[in-house]
Amino acid sequence: MSESTLFVVSTPIGNLDDMAPRAIEVLKQVSVIAAEDTRHSRKLLNHFGVETPMIPCHEHNERHQAEVLLARLRQGDSVALISDAGTPLISDPGFVLVRMVREQGIKVAPVPGACALVAALSVSGLPTDRFYFEGFLPAKSSGRKKRLEALGSMMNTWAVYESTHRILDSLADFKEVLGGDRYIVLAREMTKTFETVLAGKVEAVEKILLEDSNQCRGEFVVLVEGAEERKEEAVDPETVKLLQRLLQELPAKKAAAVIADVSGYRKKQLYELSLTMK
Repeated sequence: MSESTLFVVSTPIGNLDDMAPRAIEVLKQVSVIAAEDTRHSRKLLNHFGVETPMIPCHEHNERHQAEVLLARLRQGDSVALISDAGTPLISDPGFVLVRMVREQGIKVAPVPGACALVAALSVSGLPTDRFYFEGFLPAKSSGRKKRLEALGSMMNTWAVYESTHRILDSLADFKEVLGGDRYIVLAREMTKTFETVLAGKVEAVEKILLEDSNQCRGEFVVLVEGAEERKEEAVDPETVKLLQRLLQELPAKKAAAVIADVSGYRKKQLYELSLTMK
């Protein structure tokens, strides 16, 4: 490789046949591979005949290792970054390294491939034109409920990762905060032997897991249908009169802002109403 480059390389999330030929070639040609867990990744590299040396780069040592890798890149080496599975930086280490390398003006190139989030979205049947990814929710129920309260009002599809140890507790919190009728999709063990995609109301999906402990095993992507758009309450006649009066003295945006402060109506709603009065 003629130009120093940090390659961000995606690896399979389960099925080894998903490994891209380009990814194998890059891993063979770089000077060193920065791996989240070298022991885990050694099995993958052995399978594809990759003999490139590895160094660990995980959440506990990333800042130090980023300096080491940056020095090698400055010397002309090329580096590949891999995580235990899937696309690096997506709820995995790598941000510190990529940011530092880019700030030094050194090339960073993606080698796309598997990602559990995208795989789950593609088969979920939920709207994907806009979506939000939260990553892992807090481990404790109190923190988890707080985040769910914030996420619950989103009108677009949103997704979280969850582990086998917390999936039932999480679903219980989903039911409490979002309601048992909220539609979700539970994608388990994507691309692996026991891949399962369950869809339905929170209560129904939780019941399946409670009745079959096998469905609680593995790694999960939980996708949630966005909240229904709430119809805004019509502005009452007295507020309409007040808005009309203020429009005689103030610009529409200012009049809407003043009334929004004291009425509880949204400024946008009042502003749009003011435009119909001119």
